[in-house]
Amino acid sequence: MQDAGTGTLKRLIDEVGRVVVGQQALVEGLLVGLLAGGHVLVEGVPGLAKTTAIRTLAQALGLGFRRIQFTPDLLPGDLLGTPVYHPDERRFAVRKGPVFAPVLLADEINRAPAKVQSALLEAMEERQVTIGDESFPLPQPFFVMATQNPIEHDGTYPLPEAQIDRFLLKLVVGYPSADDEIAIASRDDLDAPRVDAVADAADVAALQGAATAVHVADAVAAYAVQLVRATRDATHVAVGASPRASRFLIRAARARALLDGRDYASPFDVKRCAPDVLRHRVVLRYEAEADGVRAEDIVASVLASVPTP
Repeated sequence: MQDAGTGTLKRLIDEVGRVVVGQQALVEGLLVGLLAGGHVLVEGVPGLAKTTAIRTLAQALGLGFRRIQFTPDLLPGDLLGTPVYHPDERRFAVRKGPVFAPVLLADEINRAPAKVQSALLEAMEERQVTIGDESFPLPQPFFVMATQNPIEHDGTYPLPEAQIDRFLLKLVVGYPSADDEIAIASRDDLDAPRVDAVADAADVAALQGAATAVHVADAVAAYAVQLVRATRDATHVAVGASPRASRFLIRAARARALLDGRDYASPFDVKRCAPDVLRHRVVLRYEAEADGVRAEDIVASVLASVPTP
């Protein structure tokens, strides 16, 4: 099973890499989130292939994909669905919204008001949607990638810490290298490679099961917990990461190990995942901004101070 899973993951990465150039960290981060059964928040300026990456991954997985552009006038019903009255039949029937897709892109989630954000985040947490007096399960798998623009703040509704904490990972996407950007600029979008499905929903379920089965030694689990607890005592931190972060860090380390073809998680897996798991769970004091301290700096100092087993 381990070898079969590794082969499927390699085919997925290769297939997505035919389309997405220079964003390997983003693609691998999305796969870690998917394997760990979580959701991913992505931050980056426009034009960095965030939408292309998630759409291409969905195509390579053989799963349905939908994109929702979040705007200030969006309503929860536009996302979840709504009962529609059929006068000929004299009854209401539920028209399901775009949230009923295995892979969902919530584009610029911070542009929608709190009710819409909460509706999506509840669906992410409960894996079901209630419309009227009926509850409907969401597809399995159900994977959300939400994006937010770090440079535009007018007309936005920042996610509260309690809601942003529900994302397994927060990935920060930077600019590609010069060589990768030349390759991107040289491509003609009209001649974009065709993406073939190299997996299906059953393969995803099997991969998620394999990630859950990855062995985590007691010392590795303790190391993850020590990192999380250290964020609570760090300078400039008002609120550190919660026990949920400890669970998510271990889940992400398992997925990272599987992605690397191993059936055990190492302290190095925990270290690699720590910035993406912890950066959005550390709430800084107001003095931190004046001192130029970022959440990433806190995580880096914690990684440097906690001994590696």
